[in-house]
Parts: sequence; C-alpha cells; structure tokens
Amino acid sequence: MRGMTGPATRRPHRQEAARGLHRIGLWIGVTVLILGGVYGAIQLNRSPFGQSLLQSAADRMMQGTRLLGLTVADITVEGRETTDRETILAALGAEPGTPILAVSPTLVKEQLEALPWVRTAVIERRLPGTLYVRLVERKPLALWQHGGKLELVDHEGNVIPVARLDRFAKLPLVVGEGAASSAAELLEMLASDPDLASRVTAAIRVGNRRWNLRIDNTIDVLLPADDAASAWSQLARLERSSAILKREVLTVDLRLPDRLVLRVIPEPQKEPATSKRARPPAKNT
Repeated sequence: MRGMTGPATRRPHRQEAARGLHRIGLWIGVTVLILGGVYGAIQLNRSPFGQSLLQSAADRMMQGTRLLGLTVADITVEGRETTDRETILAALGAEPGTPILAVSPTLVKEQLEALPWVRTAVIERRLPGTLYVRLVERKPLALWQHGGKLELVDHEGNVIPVARLDRFAKLPLVVGEGAASSAAELLEMLASDPDLASRVTAAIRVGNRRWNLRIDNTIDVLLPADDAASAWSQLARLERSSAILKREVLTVDLRLPDRLVLRVIPEPQKEPATSKRARPPAKNT
C-alpha cells in the first residue's frame, strides 16, 4: 500500500548515503593532504636545508616527467621578423629533450619582452612536447635626433635600442624633444601627398607644439600648431600649381591661416660701375 516502506526500499537509500559519506571522506582526506603538503613546503622553504630538499624533489619530479615523455620535441615561433632564432632560444632556455614542465611561460615572457625588437610575447606549453611562441615585434618608424644622439623609434614613440642605425638611414628624421611621440601622427599627415612627402628630409619639433619641415635640405616650411593638415594640403596644392618650392625660396611660413609668407634668397648686390677717366695727354719733353 502507498505510504508503507519495506526493507527492500530502505536498503538502497542506506547504500547511497554510505557512498556519499565515503566520497566526502575522500575529499576531506585529499584536501588535508594538499594543505599539509603546502604547509610542509612553506616550512621547508624557510631554511637552506629545506630549500635543498624541495629542489631535489622538484628535480626528481622533472626527471619523472621526462620518463613519461613530457619533453620538448618542437618549438614553434610565429611573428618573428627581426629577432634572430638563437636569441629566442636563449630566452626560452629550452632545447629538444628539456622537460617541458620545467619551462616557465611567465619567466620566458618577461625575458622575451626585454629583447629590443619584441613588443609582446605569448608562450604556451602544448603537451606533450610543443612550446608555442607568438611574437609581436616593434616596427621601426623614424630616426629621432635629440640631446646630441640619434635613436630608432617605433610607432608609439618608444626607443628601439639597436646598436647600428646605418640600415635605417632611409627612415624619416624627426628632431627635438617630443618629436618621437608625435612622429606617427605627422607622418600619417605627410602621407596624404606622397610626392611632396618624399622631399621632406627632416621634421623639427618646435616647443613640443608644432613642426618645421625641411624640404630638399634647403627650404624650411613652418607649419601652424593648429590644423597643420590644412596648411600641408595648401602647400601641396601650391607646389602642384605654381612650383613655389622650386624657386629661390628660403622659408615658407604657413602659421597664419589667411596668408602665406615667403622669404626668398636675396639677390646679390651689384657692384657700382666704375667711370673711365680720360687719360691726360702725354707731355712732350
């Protein structure tokens, strides 16, 4: 009848409850072991002898992973353009046969991002035996002259510490304090007229507010602090229509919005003509 519970129905409930208590006991035991191991490791780490024991245990564990086949068999690197392979391998500190669990992605990331050309790095252990590295390298943008020195900078204005700059001689030259951080914006503006931009041999940052451009190594173009792009477009139009930069011009001042001021090479002064004096007649002696 409904509502009555016999022995056959009570037994499964008791067995299920017993299994639940057994699982709880196992979890408690495992938790106690883990906590005990962590506590023991902390205590051992406080003494030189304990540190030696922990290091020895870690070495034996790594040897055990080697026997299980968890060793570096392949190193995959993506995004490498400038950084040489040997430098990357040195930062990884790994070679075929190295226990893969001995490679610390955090430490390798720090070492790679300390390299001159590496902007960001991602390192993954892909078990059982692959180390995967993805690099984002810095892109050289310009040469920056300031404080009596010349340095290579990227699009963010950060210095790329390279020893030799001769292979970057064709990059734009920006000069002055603050020029590096503003160079990307300037070069993007100049690119709106590539023909004229190719004639810019240097860009000088003035008061960290505006630019003076050196054209053909001889003509200075003074851009305004505000709306420099409009002034640059105006100069490009005038050059296409009137070729003003091919005249005897020293300076083109575009700082005033309603006028353009040119300073030209002064003509050399002509020497005054010397009057020819009539030679006096010779006296007969």
